[in-house]
Amino acid sequence: MNIESKPPTTQGPAERFTGDVYVDPLAAPKQGDQRMLVSRVRFTPGAHTAWHAHGRGQTLHITQGVALIGTRDGNVIRATPGQTIYTPPGEEHWHGATPDDFMEHLAMLETGDGSDATDGWFEHVTDEDYRNATEV
Repeated sequence: MNIESKPPTTQGPAERFTGDVYVDPLAAPKQGDQRMLVSRVRFTPGAHTAWHAHGRGQTLHITQGVALIGTRDGNVIRATPGQTIYTPPGEEHWHGATPDDFMEHLAMLETGDGSDATDGWFEHVTDEDYRNATEV
């Protein structure tokens, strides 16, 4: 057992995020059979991810602010601190902050084996789709 050293905070890359997003890695695999990744992700007002999917699903636990989580069919979930959202494997989605507030969540997922088990990143969410999500 040991205290892990803290990796530096990184800014989310523009290919995957709209607006300013900051990522703090919290947990990563240490042994060959481990898969768990956990990050604290902080979104400035209006910031959000591009469309993406996770081969083994993703769990988001909201710690601050109000999160918007959208799916390709137009469904939008508004989640508040203490709520946990599960996205099943392969479901294309995006998540981020409302236009007026910061948002922070813990992102938890497992790494995968093979091309069908990896994360996929797609195009940016359109301004219209983001605006529609904020009106829910």
